[in-house]
Amino acid sequence: MAERYSSFEPKGTRWLLQRLTAAFLVVVLAFHFMTLHFVNHAADVTFAGTQMRMQQPGYFVTMVAFGLTATFHGVNGVYNALVNQGIEGTGKTAVKWVLIVAALLLGVQIIRVATVMAGVSIA
Repeated sequence: MAERYSSFEPKGTRWLLQRLTAAFLVVVLAFHFMTLHFVNHAADVTFAGTQMRMQQPGYFVTMVAFGLTATFHGVNGVYNALVNQGIEGTGKTAVKWVLIVAALLLGVQIIRVATVMAGVSIA
């Protein structure tokens, strides 16, 4: 039987964070689908309605946390998938830094869009 290989150190911090973020994303994604696809049908979702929802502090924090958590979960998953495929050395370092920069840029954009949608000025 083949050995199981994972770049995650069993029970390590990255392993734990990947599982915690997955659990959070499942719960918030269920909330998203319930709110925007079952309670309000997709055809009824408007820009003005989105602005109204984003002005509610709990919804705003939840959506920002959703975006940032999804970013971390995705980047961490891609990096570990590449490590599992055998990327090493300079390539591994380059991929790590490209993913970190991409995640930071995406995180900034998530916050920018959320604050604009909520009508908050942080400038």
